[in-house]
Amino acid sequence: MKFNKSSQLLLISAASMLTAGLITACTSNTLDFVFVASSKAAGTSNYGEIDVFEINSVSGAMRQIPASPFPSGGRNPIAEAVSSDSANLYVVNHDDSSIVQFMIGPDGKLYPQNTYDTTGNSSATGSLSPTGIFPIAVAVSGSNLFVVDTYEPLPACSSADPCPGSVGVYPIQPASGSGSTATLSGALGAPLTNAGIGASYWPLILPAKPADIMVPTAVSVVGGSYLYVTAYDSSVTPNVGYVFGFAIGSGGMLSALNGGTPFTAGVHPSAVAGDSTGKYVYVTDYVSGNIRGYSMASGILSPLSGSPFPAGDQPIAIVADSGYLYVANSLDGNVEAYTISSGALKFLGGSTTPVTYAAGTQPVAMGLDPSASHFIFTANFLSSNVSNFELNASDGTLINTQHSPYTSNAQPTAVVAIPHGSAQK
Repeated sequence: MKFNKSSQLLLISAASMLTAGLITACTSNTLDFVFVASSKAAGTSNYGEIDVFEINSVSGAMRQIPASPFPSGGRNPIAEAVSSDSANLYVVNHDDSSIVQFMIGPDGKLYPQNTYDTTGNSSATGSLSPTGIFPIAVAVSGSNLFVVDTYEPLPACSSADPCPGSVGVYPIQPASGSGSTATLSGALGAPLTNAGIGASYWPLILPAKPADIMVPTAVSVVGGSYLYVTAYDSSVTPNVGYVFGFAIGSGGMLSALNGGTPFTAGVHPSAVAGDSTGKYVYVTDYVSGNIRGYSMASGILSPLSGSPFPAGDQPIAIVADSGYLYVANSLDGNVEAYTISSGALKFLGGSTTPVTYAAGTQPVAMGLDPSASHFIFTANFLSSNVSNFELNASDGTLINTQHSPYTSNAQPTAVVAIPHGSAQK
C-alpha cells in the first residue's frame, strides 16, 4: 500500500504507535510467543538470529519483544522445536552441525543454556556420541528430541562425498537438584543407541539399493507413536521420493516400520504432517506440485484414494488441524487451503478451484498457534518477513491479521510458537 499525502502518513504513524503501546501495556492480551529463525549471518560471530514476537489476542497483531532478536548460537539456523512443556527452544544450526538449547523466559526472552555438536566433536557441553552431519530437521515428542541429519556421522561423509542421511534421538532431561545445585529441565542426554548397528543413530538406507544416497528433507511425529522422515534418492534421475517410518518405543527407541523399506512418495518430498486425528499422513512433493495422502494403520502408510492431490508451485511446508490442511507454495508465495474429508483433500468450502491466500515471497516454513489453533504463520525467505493468518474454525478460511506480514531478520527459515504463560518462571 502506498500513501501519497503527508496527513495519511501521520495518521498511519499515530495509529501504529497507539497499537504498539496498547500491546505493550496490556501484557495480559499476549496470546503466544512466536520464534522465527533467520539464517543470514549477522553480528561478529556470523550467527543467525532468532526473532521473538508476541501476538495480541484481541487484534492478532504481532510485535517483536524489546530484547529481540537473539543470536541463534550458530551459523545457518534451519529448524526449530519447542519442548513439550514449552520451557525450552531447540535451534538446529546446519553449518555448525549444532543444536542449541535456549530456556524460554516468562516474557519470551531466550537464554542460551547448552550447545551440542551432532558430529560428536567437543562442544560447550562436552562430547556426546555422534548422530550425523549437517542437521536439517527436528521434532519433539514427549521427553525426546529427534534430529535428522543430511549425512551419517562417518569420516568418509561430506558434501564432496555424500552418504545417506540419519536420525538421532536425544532424551530431554528433567529438572534435578535443588537450591544452588538445581538444574532446570531441557538439557539433552546422550543420544540413544541403535543396537542394530551399534551406533547412536538410525541410517536412512534403501534396503534394495543400500549404496544410493538418500537425502532427508523433513520430519514429523504423528500421534506421539510414530516418526516419519521424508527423503529422496539422489542417485537416480529423476529422483524418487520416500517416507521412512519408525515406531517410537519405550524411552524414544526407534524401530523401523515395514521391515525397513520406506514408503514411496513421489519425486522430491519436502514436508510431512499428520492430521489431528492421527489417522492420516500428508506429504508435499516439491517437484511434482502435489500432496500425497496416506491412511495410517499401526504406522503403515497406504495411499488414499484420489492421491496425489493437486497443490501449487513448489509446495514446501504443511500444517493440518481440525479437519483442515494448509500448504505453503514456495514459488507462488501463497498458502493453499483444503478440507479433509475421510482423509481425502478437497479445495476449501467445496470450491472447484484452488483457494489461496497471499503470503510473502518464497514461504519456506509454517507454524500453528498452540493456544487455540487460531493463527497460522509462514516464514517468508526472500521477503524476510513472517505472515500471520487468522483461522476461522467454522469454515477454515484465513485472513491476514493486522499489519501482516511482519518484518523479521534476513532470510527466515523456521517458525514455532508457545502459549503465553507456559514457559518456566
